[in-house]
This record gives sequence, C-alpha cells and structure tokens, in this order.
Amino acid sequence: MKLSQFKFRLPDESVALEPPHKVFDNEDGTVEKVYRRDEARMMVIHRKSQTIDMYAKDEDGKDTDRFITFRDIINYFDEGDVMVLNDTKVFPARLFGTKEKTDAQIEVFLLRELNEELRLWDVLVEPARKIRIGNKLFFEDDGPMVAEVIDNTTSRGRTLRFLYDCPHDEFKRELFSLGSAPLPRYIVSRRESTPDDNENFQTIYARHEGAVTVPASGLHFSRELMKRLEIRGINFAYLTLHLGLGCFDPIEVEDLTKHKMGSEQMTVNTEACNIVNSAKAEGHRVCAIGVSSMRAAESAVSTDGMLKEYTGWTNKFIFPPYDFGLTDALVANFYHPESTMLMATTAFGGYDLIMGAYQQAIDNGYKFGCYGDCMLILDD
Repeated sequence: MKLSQFKFRLPDESVALEPPHKVFDNEDGTVEKVYRRDEARMMVIHRKSQTIDMYAKDEDGKDTDRFITFRDIINYFDEGDVMVLNDTKVFPARLFGTKEKTDAQIEVFLLRELNEELRLWDVLVEPARKIRIGNKLFFEDDGPMVAEVIDNTTSRGRTLRFLYDCPHDEFKRELFSLGSAPLPRYIVSRRESTPDDNENFQTIYARHEGAVTVPASGLHFSRELMKRLEIRGINFAYLTLHLGLGCFDPIEVEDLTKHKMGSEQMTVNTEACNIVNSAKAEGHRVCAIGVSSMRAAESAVSTDGMLKEYTGWTNKFIFPPYDFGLTDALVANFYHPESTMLMATTAFGGYDLIMGAYQQAIDNGYKFGCYGDCMLILDD
C-alpha cells in the first residue's frame, strides 16, 4: 500500500474538539456542560457481508431515525466474549516555561523520564530554534522548578535535567501539577486546554502511568456501561501499552514498508492471557478496544493464535495487507488522513470497506479524532 491511498479531505467541522456533551442553563444564569462518554455515535461495520449500519433497529429489524451510539455496543456481544483494553494512564505532559534572560515562552512536552535519580527527561520543545544546550528554563515565577538543557536529541527533541532537590515522589507531584492534558495539536491549535480535559482525556480504567496521548477508543466507556457489560457476562482483559507520539508523526515515505514506528513500552500479564485464551478456547470472540490494544495484542500473539505474556517494547506498524492472529472484532475511532491508526483500521476491516465508511461518516456528520465518534468492526 502507498501513503497516498490514505489521503482524503477532512473538513475542519468534522474534527471533535470536545467529547459528547449536553449544555444546561442554570437558574443562576451560569451554563453547565455534562459530558457523556458513551453517547458518541458508533458506526457498525460487517466485514464479511460488506455492510454498514448507522441507525438503530426497531423490533421488526428495520432502521429507525436514531443513530447507533456506543452505549448500544452491549447488543453486539454475548456472555463469555472478551474486550481487550489498554489501561495506560496519561500524565499531564504539556508544560510552559520561560527561557532565562530573554523570558521567551517555551512549550515543553514531556515524553519520558530517562533517569529518576538525575531527574533527566526526554522532551520536545517549541519553538526549538530558541533552545540550545546550556539554556535554563523556569516553570514558575517564584517557584523552584528549573530545568537545564543538556543535550539535543532530534530537531525538536531535547534532554532536560530538572534542578529540583527533593524526594522523587515530591518532584513528580510538583512537575505534574504544572502540566496540562497533552491534547493533540489539532485540538490545542483551535482552543486552550481546560481543567475538564484532565478528566476527559483519560479512560475511566487507566491504571499505569506512562502515556503522552490517550488510547482514544477507550474514552467511550462510562462506569455505568462497563457495569452493564459485566452483568451481561462480558469479560475485560487489560494490557498496557504506553502510547508515545509516534502515532502522530507524519509518514514521510510513499512506500509504507519503509516507514518505522517509534518503540513503545508494553506489558501483557498472566491474567490477561488467561482471560483471552480461555475465551478463544471456548469459541468466544475477542474484541480489541482501539488500535493500541490491537497492536499490543498482535505483538504478543503466538503462532497458535494465543496471547502470551510479554514485557518489553513494540514498534509494530500494521497496514494492509496484514494477517491478524488474535482479535475477531475492533473498536476504532475515526482517524485523520494518512495516520497510522487509519492504516491499522483498514488492515482489519478491509481498505475499500473502511474508506467507504469514512466517506459516509463525513457525509453524515460523524466526528473525527480522539474526542470523536467510533466504529465497531465485526467479523460477520
């Protein structure tokens, strides 16, 4: 496949800047937003029959005028089926500091901690041309949080040493208190991050800190919906893939076989393997919630189609054609043109079917991006 095959026109108004929500006018004149994660639209793709459902059915099996929402996912799975979820936790990675002497404002995007004892962090800076080795950045007017640039790693990448003498836990709390939710550039270029994003840009089941972007398809789960799925007998298998920014890096080669994904740390534990493998042995379905869960599962599947324990790194890049070894169904958001997530989705659902579904999504007002709507791809 070629990069140009994943190019399409995405109108600005099709990109979600917030999660699904309702706006209420209070008696005191204030306006309140109530976010409802599970009310995102969900397009249902049947890859064997090559059909697409957008509307809920009535008792006679005929389309109604109500769009299918994520809350309806419970109707597509049976007792014993498994959903595989990525339980990585996003940390507040976007900070703003000032450069010594010039007071220029610098955006610092934390990527990963390199050395706990030395307080070394791998970061991206913007504008990068102003930041050189030896520069110091101040993150509070009168506070103690100061960092020194000690290395250039890429055109925008730097290594920072934070000059903060205290126990590590206290340092991390102070550092993260200065940060904000690491929303994608396509959102923060159009609006500022808000306190609501600290909660909205996090799955409700996030456990293990380490991601700088959210596994977006998992954002649709509400606590109420997860409880209803549990009552129905659906099982959850949690694995961890700490998402970096590699999924947002532009692909600069036309031949996709020459593109290299950045490596991301992942863990698949014994419990997840037992849940998934028992379900497969009993003939139940395994649904990956999001491309990151699918990539992690495909990185840890054995030749017999069973999930195996794994702790390490993956740079798996999935694009058509690809033979999947584990998952039978996939929940995926609507992604941007030429993105690696779109490519992985077409690999699972079929290029022509998924690209056709994307056009229908645009034509019918579905929302794209991390806060947008989603599709459920079934093997029927």
